[in-house]
Amino acid sequence: MAYKKISDSKTEQVHILMQKDINGYDRLFGGRLMEWIDIVAAVAARRHSNSEVTTVSVDSLHFKAPAYVNDTLAMSGRITYVGNSSMEVRVDTYVERLSGKREHINTAYVVLVAIDKEGKSVTVPRVMLESEEEREEWERGKKRYELRKERARKMY
Repeated sequence: MAYKKISDSKTEQVHILMQKDINGYDRLFGGRLMEWIDIVAAVAARRHSNSEVTTVSVDSLHFKAPAYVNDTLAMSGRITYVGNSSMEVRVDTYVERLSGKREHINTAYVVLVAIDKEGKSVTVPRVMLESEEEREEWERGKKRYELRKERARKMY
């Protein structure tokens, strides 16, 4: 079984917010941010799995603070947990000030599945945990995985 480090799939994306990204309340449109979160998560998952991926769910999307026109938005995604073919990716979003200081405005957890050319799920590499922080996030990811499975059983 192959192993990969979390740092192998870390992904960053940066935007300067334009008027087209803003909602009727002069703040970053949540749907635009969700689109960017999905892209960052997909890139991290593709890097980890070395395959195409599809999004299964987005949960724990929490907006802590707004962003406005001309703000610099920095997004960082990393693998937090893997199952057999699924991967949980945490995407953190920050407003980066001109001074370089970052204000955390959003965290989202996205679950993606690695797929082959026919759309069938494929096994993903295991994760090599290198720090206490990574181990703690892994344990929280494992709990979220179990909660998702339980919710799915109740829904269907």
